[in-house]
Amino acid sequence: MVGANTFPSIPPINLKIKAVKSEAITCEEARQIDLVDYLAKLGHYPTKIRRFDYWYLSPLRDEKNSSFKVNRNMNLWFDHGTGTGGNLIDFGKLYYECTVRELLIKLAGEENGTLSFHHQSDRKEKESQTNERKIKITDSREIRDPHLRKYLGGRNIPSIIASRFCSEIEFELNGKKHLAIGFKNDRGGYELRNEHFKGGSSPKSITWIKNDPERLSIFEGFFDFLSFQTVLISERELVHELTKNQDSYIILNSLAFFEKRREIIEQHQRINLFFDHDEAGLSATKKALKWSDKYIDESHRYTGFKDLNEFHIHSRQIDLKENRCYHGRL
Repeated sequence: MVGANTFPSIPPINLKIKAVKSEAITCEEARQIDLVDYLAKLGHYPTKIRRFDYWYLSPLRDEKNSSFKVNRNMNLWFDHGTGTGGNLIDFGKLYYECTVRELLIKLAGEENGTLSFHHQSDRKEKESQTNERKIKITDSREIRDPHLRKYLGGRNIPSIIASRFCSEIEFELNGKKHLAIGFKNDRGGYELRNEHFKGGSSPKSITWIKNDPERLSIFEGFFDFLSFQTVLISERELVHELTKNQDSYIILNSLAFFEKRREIIEQHQRINLFFDHDEAGLSATKKALKWSDKYIDESHRYTGFKDLNEFHIHSRQIDLKENRCYHGRL
């Protein structure tokens, strides 16, 4: 249970806005509305809170895992499932499917004109703290940390696969040092994961692994790609065969890059899609199948599971159970 004094937050103040039907508040006033309080008024509450980050089941789509984040200190939101984000105006346009003008009029009239705002004096403080919250990569090395190796094991990724494509990354965030599995993108940024952290360093981009110029397989996240590589190992007798006769791969690292990279994607003649079984992934797959018959939906391979890695973990659990039964241990 989240206590009122457990997590830091920016105290709101109430400002009265004259609620005249034809009158709208300004964009600047709308951007200052406290997003956490506004979401609560709409009936959406965080499933977890970590410092200034409030995580929700996305109000913009159906999902089972909380991937919609509000940073209350910056008063900004980001939906990791769709790769979209912004301020309250950006959210309101999507939530109500309306224009900016319509949203501003609606906000002016809500709750008898009472809206919760951030203190204006907090703005300089927030700006000064922004740089401190940026992830700073301090070291990249072979994966040795036992906690990270255990985390990989829990996701059914063998060390030989992880070490081929990932690194152990040391980074600083909020003045503290952390370790994570790092997956590098084409612009030098990293996707970072450990048991308690999911994030990434700037700049954000795709990871393009070039092999077969005709065939391409696309994954939303790098753990799905690592799962795919793990399956390939089980199908080949020698590990060094792993690099032979493979497709090219694009790991999007954010579904938002899919349409943006369409030009390079369609340089290939066959494009296999391994997207998540959520609203964003299914929507992207459906859109691609309409673009061209080059696209092939491969998500049927893990029907009943959110993504390829979840299916891969479950498959290993079944294998282990059957092995224990065989040896009379169950």
